[in-house]
Amino acid sequence: MQLFNIIAILITLSALFAWLNDRFLKLPTAIGLMLIALLMSVFLLLPIPGTNGLEEDIRFMVDSIDFDATVLHGMLSFLLFAGALHVSLKELAEHKWVIAVLASVSVLISTILVGGIAWLLFMLLGLDIPLIYCLLFGALISPTDPIAVLGILKSAGAPKALELKITGESLFNDGVAVVLFMVLFEIAVGGEHVTLGSALHLFLKEAIGGLLLGLASGGIAFLMLRKIDNYQVEVLITLAVASGSYALAEHLHLSAPITVVVAGLIIGNQVRNQLLSDKTKSHLDNFWELTDEILNAVLFVMIGLEVLVISISGPALIAGLLAIPLVLVARVISVGAPVAWMRRFRSFSTGAITILTWGALRGGISVALVLSLPESEVRDLLLTVTYIVVVFSILVQGLTLGPVVQRIGARANLEMERTELPRPPALADGER
Repeated sequence: MQLFNIIAILITLSALFAWLNDRFLKLPTAIGLMLIALLMSVFLLLPIPGTNGLEEDIRFMVDSIDFDATVLHGMLSFLLFAGALHVSLKELAEHKWVIAVLASVSVLISTILVGGIAWLLFMLLGLDIPLIYCLLFGALISPTDPIAVLGILKSAGAPKALELKITGESLFNDGVAVVLFMVLFEIAVGGEHVTLGSALHLFLKEAIGGLLLGLASGGIAFLMLRKIDNYQVEVLITLAVASGSYALAEHLHLSAPITVVVAGLIIGNQVRNQLLSDKTKSHLDNFWELTDEILNAVLFVMIGLEVLVISISGPALIAGLLAIPLVLVARVISVGAPVAWMRRFRSFSTGAITILTWGALRGGISVALVLSLPESEVRDLLLTVTYIVVVFSILVQGLTLGPVVQRIGARANLEMERTELPRPPALADGER
């Protein structure tokens, strides 16, 4: 199927599903779109007369989409740039150490826990999955997706500080997880040729190199934008930074997600707040907000349709269902332990660990990473398990996150009221 036809069908379906969600379901856009796409896919899989031809056509279209290339080497650059563009660097800096720990140490802990326990779980189910591929599963399922969760947190009235921590973690842990995934992938395909020293060198090269390239890209854009006042050209430059820096980072084998996030933070703060006129700010914000919404819509529709090309067997289904509590428990430990340690130095909101755990939605990057593995029975199994975890996190966790935040907020307010109640006056000895 031709590329234009695929794009036309995906945009048409996204528009139709968005209308249905806005008109009837009233769910958060990303969740509603994926739910409708998933329901349509399941409907097509049912033995209903007259749907065979339609199912085959849509299955052929979905199979024609290179999901991992589309997300990892296309959409992700614009989505991360758009997310970083409106994050306050000053506010982010206030929580820099918390964000740094959550985006690095927590990802590493989660990868080890999920990978190790998944290896044992697969063995108990009679599934022969090498340990290194289980660790790859741990790395690809650990990064959180900020797309759906941030809107829910804002509408539910989550504490601003906690919202900033989740935003910062989500922006940076994608880059860290991708670098970790690539290191483990090199070990998986390189075997004994990859040493711990070379793996650590690769990790530092990609992470630090991506950081430096992001600073350079944002700095060049800063120098260019300070010389002009033409919003068409200024918007075009930001588009070039988002795509060009990402592509260059991939060419240089650096962390492209970290590069584009750093560049987006510089443009969103140093450039947007200091150099741009109000007219340019308005056009820039509208452009990237619309770009973000369109790409998110298409991405979540793609996730919902992906079920048409996934082979779900009995053991794989059981493994996927058991992986859900495994990933959640690993998340509790990987954020709970660092937060408990950091509580000695700084305060955290009531229920922070609960919100950080339940709000850790998995999304398109996890599906894209597992699809980037070489075709094999192992990849097919991990794809099924990953897809089940992703669907659960978006639908179940995403739809219940608002009530969870509100309940925690109500509990925090009640505790605050109790601590502020005046104590009754002490009675004299003769009055007792």
